[in-house]
This record gives sequence, structure tokens and C-alpha cells, in this order.
Amino acid sequence: MDKYKRLLSNTAILGLGTFGSKLLVFFLLPVYTEFLTKSEYSMSDIITQTANLLMPLISLGISDAVFRYTLDRSTDRREVLTTGFVINILGIMLLLALYPLIGSIEYFGGYMWLIILYTFTANIHSLFAQYIRARDMTTFFAVQGLIATFITVALNIIFLVIFKLGVPGYVLSTIIADVVVSVMIFRLVRLDYAIRPRFWNPVLVKNMLSFSIPLIPTTVFWWITNVADRYMVKGVLGDDINGLYSVAFKIPTMLILLSGIFIEAWQFSAVTEQNLSSRRSHAAFFGTVFDSFQGMLYISAAGLIAFSKIFATILFADDYYPAWQYMPLLIAATVFSSLVTFMGSVYLVDKKSVLSFVTSMIGAVVNLLFNFLLIPTKMGANGAALATFISYFVVFIIRAVNTQKFIRFDLHEQKLVINTVVIGLQTVFMIFELPGWIFVQIIGVIVIFLINCKPIINGCLKMLKRI
Repeated sequence: MDKYKRLLSNTAILGLGTFGSKLLVFFLLPVYTEFLTKSEYSMSDIITQTANLLMPLISLGISDAVFRYTLDRSTDRREVLTTGFVINILGIMLLLALYPLIGSIEYFGGYMWLIILYTFTANIHSLFAQYIRARDMTTFFAVQGLIATFITVALNIIFLVIFKLGVPGYVLSTIIADVVVSVMIFRLVRLDYAIRPRFWNPVLVKNMLSFSIPLIPTTVFWWITNVADRYMVKGVLGDDINGLYSVAFKIPTMLILLSGIFIEAWQFSAVTEQNLSSRRSHAAFFGTVFDSFQGMLYISAAGLIAFSKIFATILFADDYYPAWQYMPLLIAATVFSSLVTFMGSVYLVDKKSVLSFVTSMIGAVVNLLFNFLLIPTKMGANGAALATFISYFVVFIIRAVNTQKFIRFDLHEQKLVINTVVIGLQTVFMIFELPGWIFVQIIGVIVIFLINCKPIINGCLKMLKRI
């Protein structure tokens, strides 16, 4: 199959499944903001984000290795999955052994049991999902995500609206969905035939861990860059402000969703096409895809920034409306977060996990430094948003230079600079509501669209013609 056609096909399938499912959760924002107080929303976010931190720590990041090594035709995928499953079980046993020590931490309001449950079920679901994704079961991968979301949405409505369970209801909805979908994958793909003691291969275990373990601090550093600011906002400014800041993240999540759908398809293509084409052809493939990808990001970001207030009015309860003021900077930060992830695909192709670790560490240090400097100032929570933007921008610059050593592809620098300046102006005019801010938003959206639409349209037309 032509590499562009394959990329479009996988992106379309993942898009139909993932975008449709996540859109359901997005439109539950009025439910969350109506039936959870700002303090409860803050605690729910802290629980899920803490679990996200623990997931790679107790599993040794093995899901990433399962995806990468299942793609290698030279390895037995049954051995790969067995390795991932056993390491996950050992990890949760360790966490349970530590529960007497960590179960009474007051910061988590007595919800450590929820954090442990969430961590274990999410890890198993991630393991099985990455395995079927690597086996090119793209449609099933998308469908299982859609089913998980439908279950989460249904249980959210039942637990929050009908039974008024608050924080436990919010978190248990996701836990139950992960369990149901994991069992479904296990039965339908007959993973019982792939997970057997005889498939435990010590040599493969060593190789997989040598790939995944350097990614653990990488994941932790990205967690710091993405989430640590919420802990600091909670500590410095209180639960109510953190509740507003946390809900403001939901709009940039739409941009993360769009880029995430593409990145999942792109990573598969980037790895599989590596050995099927020359180095020059592979670099041209990267350059063409990057041009369209960054264009999609900037067009989406320009629109989201321009309509920040409207989204807040429609999707948030009245008490949460002030959250709009944090959205523009977070949206701009998300653009560079997605660009950084694209650059990380170069490290994935060449298995340069150490470089991924080093660059993410730099981002985390920059983020923490600016959080400490900016949050206590008059900027408040917007200081945290600015710190996030700066850290992703710095990492993008480093990776843009460094990845050229491995795959020298066209970054379209001039277009990147213009795009960044335009959304920067949109962000400043929107946050401070400077004179003419509405006019600047309209012009910004038009300029961004005109600059970026051509490669996207041409690329889609070429791929559709091939199909």
C-alpha cells in the first residue's frame, strides 16, 4: 500500500473512532461543571493525573516497548506481550505492598485506593491496546476506544447525575470502562494463547527494558511539564483557582485530540516505512507530513483561541466561566507540545530513547523554574500557562535542531515563525482584551488559514486520488 494512502487510511479510521468518542466526553463538560464543585473537580483531576504519573513507574513503561517490539518482524509477538503482562502484574503487586505507607497521605483526601485502581486498570488497558495497534488492527483499536468512552460517559451520567457520587463516581467511571474493554480485547483477540509462561524470554526482556526504562524519566518529565503546574496552582492559589485552571485544559485537549489521532497513525507509518524506502525518500516523507501537520495545528489553534470565550459560555457552568482567560496560552502551549511529539517520532524510528529523555528533562526543569517564578506573581494561574508554553517551545527548538542529525527533513522554518507570531498576537490581545481584540482574532484566523491551507488541501487531494 502507498505510504501516504496508508497514513491517510489509518488516520481516518482512528479519527472516526477516537474523535467521535472523545467528543462525547468533551460535551460532558456542562455535566462535570454542574455536578462537581471547583474543589471536587480539582481533586478529581489530581487523582487522575497522579495515576498517570504512577502508570509508567510501576510498569517500567513497558507498553511503549510492547508497541515498538511488536512492530519488529524479527521478534515473537507472544514473547513481547507476555513480557509486558508479567511486568505490569509485578508492578501492581509492589504498589499494593506499599499501600500501608501511602494510603494515608492527606493531600489525596483518602482517595489513594482510587489512584491505585485507576493505575492498574489503565496500565492493562494500555498494554492490550498498544499490542493490537502494533499488529495493525487499526479498526479494532479505534472501536475499543469508542466503546470505552461510551461506557465512561454512561457511568459518568449515572454516578454523577443520578447517584451524586462526586469524586469517586467520576474516577470509577473510567476504571470500570478500562476493565470491561480490557476483558473484551483479551477474549476477542484470544490473548490467552499469547500470554503463557513458556513465552518468557529473558533476552527479550532485557532488550525491551533497555528501550522502555529510559522512557520512564522521559514520561515523568513530560508529566512534570504537563501537570506539575496544577499541583503548584493548588498549593499556592487554592482548590477553586485550580478547578478553573484544570477545566481550562479541556479546550486545548481538543487540539491534543486532533494531533494525537494523527500521531498514532504517523508513528506506525514512520517506523514501518523506514526499511521500505531510501533515506532521502524517507526524509521527504517526513517533510511533507510535517508541513501538513503543523498547518493543521496552527489553523485549529487560531480558531480555538478566537472562540475561547464562546466555548466557555457554552460548555462551562457559570461558576467556571472565568476559566476562559487561561485557555489562549494553554492552546498556544499545546501547539508546541504536539510539534515536540512529532519530533519525538524521529527518536522512536531510530530507538534514541536516551535523547528523548534528555530533551524532556530540559523541558521539565524549565517548566518548574518558571512555575516557581510566575505563579506567585500577579499572573497567577496564567503564569503556570506561560511556563508550560515556554518549556515546550524550548524543547521544540532543541529537538528541531537535534533530529536533523538523524533525518534531515524540511521544517518550513519561515512558515513556522509567521504562524507562531500570529497566534502569539492573538493570545496577547485575547487575554488582555486590548482595543481591537476581536478584529485581531478575525484577521489572525484568516491569515493562518491562508498560509497553511495549501499543503493540507493538496495532500488530501493527492491521497484521495491515489485511493
